[in-house]
Amino acid sequence: MPRTVVLIPTRLKSTRLPNKPLAIINDKPLIQHVYEHAIAVHPAEDVFIASGDTEILEAAKAFGAKGILTDASLPSGTDRIAAALREIDPTGTKYDIVVNFQGDGINVDPKLNLELVDLIQPTGADMVTVGMKITNPEDIRNPNYVKIAMGLCDNQTYGRALYFSRSPVPFNRDSVPAYDFAYWHIGIYVYRAEALKKFVSLPVGILENIEKLEQLRALENGMSIYAKIVPSIKLIEDAPADINTPEELAEAQKYMR
Repeated sequence: MPRTVVLIPTRLKSTRLPNKPLAIINDKPLIQHVYEHAIAVHPAEDVFIASGDTEILEAAKAFGAKGILTDASLPSGTDRIAAALREIDPTGTKYDIVVNFQGDGINVDPKLNLELVDLIQPTGADMVTVGMKITNPEDIRNPNYVKIAMGLCDNQTYGRALYFSRSPVPFNRDSVPAYDFAYWHIGIYVYRAEALKKFVSLPVGILENIEKLEQLRALENGMSIYAKIVPSIKLIEDAPADINTPEELAEAQKYMR
């Protein structure tokens, strides 16, 4: 069995919702809800909160979580989990697989982590992620919905990601756009530990800089990404999957009562 660590990157500075990891929902801070979801499916000794903010790590200690202090100036959550991995496994001999479980994903089903861990081994992928079928015609044209270009046969639920784009992909010459083959990328990732280290060591890619999608850096450098298409990522279908705005926070508070 692969040795797996779950790293939860989080930070206080958020443009749309400052201090959101410590926002109280049903008498607990947001980050505690996320941590408790993670330890429901992973051993607690292999789950860590990674943050550059001591306030978050003090809160984590209060509810019994292990925290790793990282450089507050790191540019992304991926860089943050890579830094945390170096702290907890400096020799690279303890963990084979790294789960990046987002610190604002209060309503994300943690069992998806297990599905992705199961997928990374037989595919030989460097990293695996999640997608959902696009059903709303407007969403395929919305640049906030990142699309995955991948060719799946009927009843196939996973495959190699060939490209990610904010533009509609793929283009279907006979019926535009091709909704039957349009998949929305959900930013949940599982990495091979060595692939994560390689990824953060690479310079920002040309396509990554154009689309502002860091996963393109991996594809530009020959790394393989597989995506699993799922019907839902949520625990509670009507509640927001993650929290980015005051409105989503209020909605989550309503459903978490």
